[in-house]
Amino acid sequence: MEATQPTLLLLVRHGVTPTTGQVLPGRAPGLHLSEAGLHQAAMVAERLEGLPLAAIYSSPLERARETAAPSAARFGLDAVAHDGLIEADFGAWTGRRIDELTQLPEWETVQKAPSTFRFPGGESFPEMADRMVAALDAIRGAHPGQVVACFSHADPIKAALAHALGTPLDAFQRLWVNPASVSVIRYAPDGSLGVLTTNTTTGSLKELRGREHA
Repeated sequence: MEATQPTLLLLVRHGVTPTTGQVLPGRAPGLHLSEAGLHQAAMVAERLEGLPLAAIYSSPLERARETAAPSAARFGLDAVAHDGLIEADFGAWTGRRIDELTQLPEWETVQKAPSTFRFPGGESFPEMADRMVAALDAIRGAHPGQVVACFSHADPIKAALAHALGTPLDAFQRLWVNPASVSVIRYAPDGSLGVLTTNTTTGSLKELRGREHA
């Protein structure tokens, strides 16, 4: 049945880990939420309370799945792992300290011209952006007219927001996506899209109930 109402995708960054802001973890397995991150995950579930959440998707990495878990339990839904929501592949930079990476000449390219950069042995920023946008297109296509939460990582979420805003990828680093924040993309039935809110970390999201069909 063709949807007559917009689809809302809630993009949620995972909560903090013991190395958030210190190390570029990438796709390395075994990184879990810290105690503070677990608390943030519980707060996300509380913020989503009252929304007509139809489905939950998550990056397959532990820190994202652990952030999604309280929301899945609260709504009685399974958090479906989706490879398209995974963190960027940082290649040889995976696991390196950020304060060391910022000293590299390539770091300026990462910040000012990311569309031209590929992580050594890993993914390029355009590949990451295309993957994330395609994943969200597939998810919203599977849930026309519904509200869906997608738990992912900072750079993929920023890339998706830049796409929805019509912002060039080279400017996506200007967007902020904090741990456990919620950003919302609205997809109209005619295929047009827009951003309702970005990087919210506190307060109820119940007002989205009045905006989901606006």
